[in-house]
Amino acid sequence: MNPSPDNAKRASNGRGPADAVDYELFLHCVHCGLCTSSCPTFTELGDENDGPRGRIHLMRAVADGRLEAEGPLRRHLELCLDCRACETACPSGVHYGRLVEPFRMAMETQHRGLLGRFDWFREIVLFRLFPYAGRLRLALTPVVWAQRLGVWGLIERLGLLKLVPGRMGEMVSLLPPPVSGGPRLPKFLPAKGRRRAKVAFFVGCVADAMFRHTHWATLRVLQENGCDIVIPDGQGCCGAIHYHAADSDGARREADANVAAFDLDDVDAIVVNHAGCGAMMKEYGLHWQDAQQPRRQAFADKVRDVNEFLDALGLVPPPGAIELVVTYHDACHLGHAQKITEPPRRLLAQIPGLVVKDLPETEICCGSAGTYNLNEPGMARRLGDRKLENVVRTGARIVLASNAGCLLQILREIHEHREPLVAMHPMDLLDLSYRSEQPTLPEAKGL
Repeated sequence: MNPSPDNAKRASNGRGPADAVDYELFLHCVHCGLCTSSCPTFTELGDENDGPRGRIHLMRAVADGRLEAEGPLRRHLELCLDCRACETACPSGVHYGRLVEPFRMAMETQHRGLLGRFDWFREIVLFRLFPYAGRLRLALTPVVWAQRLGVWGLIERLGLLKLVPGRMGEMVSLLPPPVSGGPRLPKFLPAKGRRRAKVAFFVGCVADAMFRHTHWATLRVLQENGCDIVIPDGQGCCGAIHYHAADSDGARREADANVAAFDLDDVDAIVVNHAGCGAMMKEYGLHWQDAQQPRRQAFADKVRDVNEFLDALGLVPPPGAIELVVTYHDACHLGHAQKITEPPRRLLAQIPGLVVKDLPETEICCGSAGTYNLNEPGMARRLGDRKLENVVRTGARIVLASNAGCLLQILREIHEHREPLVAMHPMDLLDLSYRSEQPTLPEAKGL
């Protein structure tokens, strides 16, 4: 469908949050409804207004001056996970993320400006703790020691953690079991054998604080595949935390710091191992149109998810057999936002003895969606339960996912339902195979 010039110019000013959206993007949607079955909230609630087609209709109504940007509209947009499964399902190529993200950001900015409301969790936890791996690691130190000494388990069994209110309570419930992260990441690691590529590795914030062991596994896998690896100083959070919490300026500062930290001419790719970070960085050139846009776009053009990069490079087959049944969950910002679905499966297929079972509804979000599981715990837990039920149906002992948020969400479901499962990143499993080691599994039920 080609939008007419007259329609594209309509309601060009005074539309409130709709001013942040290119009106032509609304017109790409032909309202066929093929996206609805892929939408987690529509699937759970059955409300047309809580599906992509309905939300686009509501946002366009605001743009046309037929609806106020408050009231029920706000709630329908707040419930959207921005998982972008609708983009995968859409035959018309609607860029739903480019509609809902700027619209919600403008709506939230306007709302906060009108009310002057200070959200302590957003300003302190999201903006001053999460984006800084060192601060987050320090804040988690008492919890890690309590877990290792068994005190945390006692507190949990007594039900005391349930007394922690609101978003803090949800955050506490997402803390994973303690895993040794290993030493600080070096600035350079050499390739093993013949050098095939030189890459820069993106460390991130929450990923480094909670999944540094996965970073080490990823680096070892890259070395096994002939990659020299540089880990630049000066990099930080990808900016997704700020961007999805309606702080565009904060996200831009994070993005520009990362762009400055990496020498693009010195590397073949910037490799990232968590989908949310990768999706954000690949869109640096889209979010802000200013003098720095060309540099951000050049950076974005170099970003590669580790599954994508190794699949294109050609994986050196790992030698160690892992004779287990596993299943793979498609992280939304890898499968839908980056359109990377087959590369992880092709890599896993090269582990000797491994059986990869298809996960029912793999395209449906697990409920994490960045900080969605903190802000919308009811829907997030419904989706988490649904995801775990599908994982259990496969008979797998391990569920794999290429994103920190998904892993935290699924680990919580496994723990709370006492399922004998392990959740890990595909690089963790590949690393074990290269080292001819086996994953540690909990005892199966009934044994």
